[in-house]
Amino acid sequence: MTNKVILITGGTAGLGADAARAFAARGAKVVFCGRRTEPGFALENEIRKIGGEATFIQADVTQEEQVKHLVDETIRRYKKLDVAFNNAGGNAGNTPIEDTTAEQFANTIQLNLTGTFYALKHEIRVMKAAGGSIINTASTAGLKGVGQNIAGYVTAKHGLIGLTRAAALENARHQISVNAIAPGVIQTEQWLENIKKIPGRLEKIAEAMPTGKLATPTDIVPLILFLASDKAKFITGAALPIDGGLLAG
Repeated sequence: MTNKVILITGGTAGLGADAARAFAARGAKVVFCGRRTEPGFALENEIRKIGGEATFIQADVTQEEQVKHLVDETIRRYKKLDVAFNNAGGNAGNTPIEDTTAEQFANTIQLNLTGTFYALKHEIRVMKAAGGSIINTASTAGLKGVGQNIAGYVTAKHGLIGLTRAAALENARHQISVNAIAPGVIQTEQWLENIKKIPGRLEKIAEAMPTGKLATPTDIVPLILFLASDKAKFITGAALPIDGGLLAG
């Protein structure tokens, strides 16, 4: 990754932050965004203190002009973009379809699907000259139905995988690979904070997993690094589960 320029959306916490650390530790120049400035600048300083190169830019992926600025600023600083990790996403709430408001559904689609479309649109625009690699964060919920009152999230992640495949085919001749990773449950800080509000819930979820345990961001990062590397150039249009066997049965 030495001297490669990496752009990460949703990079201030969880999987995005761990990916930023991993890329920077391998010599990449990392630009990452998020909506919250405090953790963004904290991570930027953390990476720089250990000798890495990282730049935080505040951006909300649901706003196209902010995404365009993020990509343009990356090019202004480094004159190129080699890898993009489109990780921003989330769920606007767990409610049955009949109780889900149109606004709640639209917000989930906007964050997970439309936001990734904005990112792809502007990343591809600047990558066409030299090629590159794009990795989108989907979910196992994008590869199967989930009856847990998250219909908006399931819809968005299914759409994201379709978008990934379409973008891969459109840009294969430009030597731009576009892939999606499909993690299962990941123990991020925010997820743990919410799940621990219900006593015993964490243990119950882990027990339901084939491995008997849940992934951490560090379990997922090696796949991201591989897809971003030159060794993965012939992989494109894939939606790769990394779920501890969740989809196997």
